[in-house]
Amino acid sequence: MAILYTAHAHATGGRSGHGVTDNGVLDVTLTTPKELGGDGATGTNPEQLFAVGYSACFLGALKFVASKEKVKIPEDAKVYADVGIGPREDGGGFGIEVKLTVEVPGLDRELVERLAAAAHIVCPYSHAMRTSTEVPVSVR
Repeated sequence: MAILYTAHAHATGGRSGHGVTDNGVLDVTLTTPKELGGDGATGTNPEQLFAVGYSACFLGALKFVASKEKVKIPEDAKVYADVGIGPREDGGGFGIEVKLTVEVPGLDRELVERLAAAAHIVCPYSHAMRTSTEVPVSVR
């Protein structure tokens, strides 16, 4: 695959820490939700960041496939992502589950369903979730 863009970010402190992109545009305080043993302090968490990223990416994919069919996705279209985390059944760690809901006012439901199915093929987040993409891990 020819890489067209690479995002760079780092985190310190784990789930109760700090995260920032190399350009400083995204700069967040990370907190652990009470449901995962945290104190519920104000901040965000990896699941929320993943949900926002997946929502934005999927909406972009939806616009891409719609444009191929000369369909205009309205500006008020939304993709909702519910990202859940919990212990895996194999006892080896944690897993995530994702549910996407697409809302496109003014377009026929059947058309939106067809476009959403095509976007699910095009979207790199969907592809990674579906194929369990291998992620190399190295030590610096």
